[in-house]
Amino acid sequence: MEIINLSENNSLLQQYVSELRDVNIQNDRQRFRKNIERIGQIMAYEISKLMPWQTVNVQTPLGMHQSKRLREQPILATILRAGLSMHHGMLSFFDNADCAFISAYRKHKDEHDFDIVVEYLASPDINNRIVLLIDPMLATGQSIDLTYRALLKYGVPQQLHVVSLIASAQGIEYLKDKLGDATLWVAAVDAELNDNGYIVPGLGDAGDLSFGEKMER
Repeated sequence: MEIINLSENNSLLQQYVSELRDVNIQNDRQRFRKNIERIGQIMAYEISKLMPWQTVNVQTPLGMHQSKRLREQPILATILRAGLSMHHGMLSFFDNADCAFISAYRKHKDEHDFDIVVEYLASPDINNRIVLLIDPMLATGQSIDLTYRALLKYGVPQQLHVVSLIASAQGIEYLKDKLGDATLWVAAVDAELNDNGYIVPGLGDAGDLSFGEKMER
């Protein structure tokens, strides 16, 4: 699995990630969502560089021009609900993309043990398509693995790009064995998971910070 860590080079992306982590800024829910949206736009731009392009003839008011355009739009496969802001940012760049939505969540057995439940999945045919699997927090890697397996009933993509804000080193290692041919895009990599399976230092629960706290089932 190829890993592209966009924080290795200085850019505005680092500013936005820093603000997402900052407890003094997290209280501004609109700004939190907007920063995730901006990161989604930056990632869409970077991913587009590795997608297939074609030359087309474009009629201008004064003549013809040979221009470059994407050969195809990707499928944005987004894990609900935390991925919605990143999805919105990426969709504003890949504005003709098809979309898939997946409900995947942790069902806790006790304080430290949980299962990943994939409860809802709506997807177009992904066979031989370029799929961007969006999940802001790559913690254990189990949600992405199970979600991708669930998507495979809709076909086998030609390319898989996993897109996350923050990934744990352990989650990355886990996915290396599961998604060998994928490309992982991250805005930051953190070294640790705590006993509850949350990224440290991370930023907290991206879904709750974006949309409000949820009741546990």
